[in-house]
Amino acid sequence: MRTADQFSSPPTDYNVVVPDGWFQLQLDPEGRDRGILALAELTFRGQDNAPHLKKQFMQDLQRKARDAYQVGGTELYLSTMAVGPVPLASSLLISVPGSAEWPETSDTTALAEHLADQRRDDEIGVAELAAAGRAVRHRRREAPDPAAQLGNTLPTTTLTYYVPIPATTRWLLLNFSTPVDQLADRMVELFDTVAGTLHWA
Repeated sequence: MRTADQFSSPPTDYNVVVPDGWFQLQLDPEGRDRGILALAELTFRGQDNAPHLKKQFMQDLQRKARDAYQVGGTELYLSTMAVGPVPLASSLLISVPGSAEWPETSDTTALAEHLADQRRDDEIGVAELAAAGRAVRHRRREAPDPAAQLGNTLPTTTLTYYVPIPATTRWLLLNFSTPVDQLADRMVELFDTVAGTLHWA
């Protein structure tokens, strides 16, 4: 496995290891519907009396997948894990924003300072990922949006890693999110662990 500083030309791909209970949803329009249906069947298995909730769930996934694809999303993972009856709702969107949307820099310190100026109340700093190199780590807590989150009324904790792609001025974003407010710190620990598996190919 090569570390970030060993690339003299851009990597051809990346790899990240996610927990077994995370479902990968295709963002490409051609495969999107099959994945949404499969996840809905898995989520509502044994609940034949909830067709309205199932339909709403699928519509919400359609919107999320479409929005993610439009901002350069390459992969979307959704947690199907639970502790007893409590679902550990969380997601990971991996994206590569267009070059026009970002300053042409690969300097993590400069980006961290720029973000800190805009979001003074957030937790922002530079982290070292074992194989992927230096990255900007940005944790924030946002007010709930029940209309867009299937009625969720709890704050959402978001953790974003901005990782410079070696030998380029572009960035790979790992955007983790969870509405499980009472377990937010534990979920963030899991997100940090997943981010630490990122490596370039």
